[in-house]
Amino acid sequence: MGAKTTLDRDISWMYFNHRILQEAQRDNVPLLERLKFLGIYSNNLDEFFRVRVSTMKRIVEYDNEPQNRPASTIRELREITRLTKDYSQEFDETFENLKGKLASEGIFIVNEQQLTDEQQRYIRTVYRTDLNSATYPLIMTQGSKLDELTDSSIYLSIKMIRRNAATGKPVRDFALIELPTREFDRFIVLPSDGDTTCIIFLDDVVRFCLPFIFAGLGYESFEAYTLKFTRDAEMALDGDIDEGLVEKVARGVKNRKKGEAIRFVYDQRMPEEMLRYLKRKFRIDRYDACVGGSRYHNMKDLMAFPDCSRSDLKFEKRVPAPVPSMDSLGSALDEIRRRDVFMHYPYHSFSNYIKVLREAALSRDVRSIKTTVYRLAKDSKVVKALICAAKHGKKVTVMVELMARFDEASNIGWSKKMQDAGIQVLFGVEGLKVHCKLTHIASTKGNVACISTGNFHEGNARTYTDTVLFTADKTIVREVDRVFEFIHQPYKTIAFRKLIVSPQGMRKKLYALINNEIFNAKNGKEAYILCKINHITDAKIVQKLYEASAAGVSIRLLVRGNCSLVAGLGPKSDRIEIRGIIDRYLEHARILIFCNGGDEQYYIGSADWMPRNIDHRIEAYAPVYDPEIRRELKTIVEFGLADNVAARIVDGTGRNRIYDNGEPPFRSQQKLYEHYHDLSGDL
Repeated sequence: MGAKTTLDRDISWMYFNHRILQEAQRDNVPLLERLKFLGIYSNNLDEFFRVRVSTMKRIVEYDNEPQNRPASTIRELREITRLTKDYSQEFDETFENLKGKLASEGIFIVNEQQLTDEQQRYIRTVYRTDLNSATYPLIMTQGSKLDELTDSSIYLSIKMIRRNAATGKPVRDFALIELPTREFDRFIVLPSDGDTTCIIFLDDVVRFCLPFIFAGLGYESFEAYTLKFTRDAEMALDGDIDEGLVEKVARGVKNRKKGEAIRFVYDQRMPEEMLRYLKRKFRIDRYDACVGGSRYHNMKDLMAFPDCSRSDLKFEKRVPAPVPSMDSLGSALDEIRRRDVFMHYPYHSFSNYIKVLREAALSRDVRSIKTTVYRLAKDSKVVKALICAAKHGKKVTVMVELMARFDEASNIGWSKKMQDAGIQVLFGVEGLKVHCKLTHIASTKGNVACISTGNFHEGNARTYTDTVLFTADKTIVREVDRVFEFIHQPYKTIAFRKLIVSPQGMRKKLYALINNEIFNAKNGKEAYILCKINHITDAKIVQKLYEASAAGVSIRLLVRGNCSLVAGLGPKSDRIEIRGIIDRYLEHARILIFCNGGDEQYYIGSADWMPRNIDHRIEAYAPVYDPEIRRELKTIVEFGLADNVAARIVDGTGRNRIYDNGEPPFRSQQKLYEHYHDLSGDL
């Protein structure tokens, strides 16, 4: 049997998330940051099961006849289950290893059986003053219902023994306690002596307090085991055409917690009797992932592990490099009108985008502002600037994507606030998610536009690497405005000459760009594709890239996440190199560079090469013409391809080997930070 020519999207995602787990195992990553990578891995896995695995499970269970169930999906589910178990064991071993390293630094994670007398007194005080009113057990053997349990929480499953009042024989009960993580941090710093720091999981605090929680009920002994489950997060929005989309989404978010459990993770020391009981209560079947693990679960909370006043165990703080065209007392809008402006977050500060919005809000020359919103920060400065503009009489239009996964409730709240401030809020139409990142500013002195690869979100801009182009190019600016027209009237035919916009013409244009390289290669001309992107899973694009490789086109790719393309298949893909970088920041920018016979073509935009982005979303790539900005985009890609510290080889095997070119260590994110400060003259 020959090697597979494409890799299943969801298996490739498992390999990607494993790269994050591997980052927690690397000695060249600061110790407390390694804990954070464990948290990111756990959080990613939760979302993956809520969305992707739940969808696959619905596909498998759609038909009651076993012979009609898709064999490929069943195989993929089984492989995901196998990888989940393997990686779960690796996760637990990594966490235990990190606990030992923390101890060597004087940071001890203790459990309820390791407490000093002083620490026990402290926890009893915490219980009396706060915890007592925050814990509400459900005694399952008394018939309590589990329908309202949320999968964002952690639970202790408790086995309790009491004596029958009449016979004196022992009676077993099972109970569940939701850990009160909304009232308490998951990690509690305990009183300790000297220079050491002692930290206890909230799970173990509750374990210690079980005799108090069940006081007066006659229980003589307790055994407590952590469990968590993941529900199907797919929202079933009905087709009532008389109901507004906002109301539908709001109800769907509310009902999400009622989704079926599709992953069950438990302490592997749990008694078999308890495990069988819980599987029955949660209706866990053979297609659900049921994983026995360590004492603690829901480890996404490791992203908020206490810093213990140990800055030496974290990444050093980085100050964003100045952007000379923005770092002056002059008009930012005038600077953009004179020449295109480029920024790369977080190496540059997101405050520059806010500066442009604020100037537009206050300028007497600006008539209107239009922008897209996919996700917003908790205390969004973007919204504040837009509201300020509306208060100054500007016509402000904001396209809010209500179906941004897991941000629906937040986006609904922000939409109402903006509407109250007089902002026109658009919601698009069902079935066509708006994912492009565009801003248009109309002014009597000349219109400008902003095209970004990432959300206009100041929180993301500190941890996601994204590129931004501000331009006054008349055609591009006009076409950005026409994207908003298309959003408002999505079934209207609108032609774009410079922008590449989906779902109208993106697939056709991408084929044309790749075909052009194939044509040049076959005619003896230099031909290459350099691409930095998050995901490549579209089967037709994958086949087109194989065709290009076979024709002699050099294809060098930086792919952070899902990658269905497989390198190393002989002539079919021997000219394809793929690497994925996992480092301090989340790689997120989308940059496309095509040789074009020596007259290179550059694009940045919001779309990955996936069917949903190309065919079922509103996305946009913009061309880049400024020679200096082109050089910067190429530097980003070339630095990534030269990375031999944080880049792993993506070859479809899941081995995730570090790229080793035999050269001195080259860490692209560190080199880019130094590069931008050198350019600004700030170092």
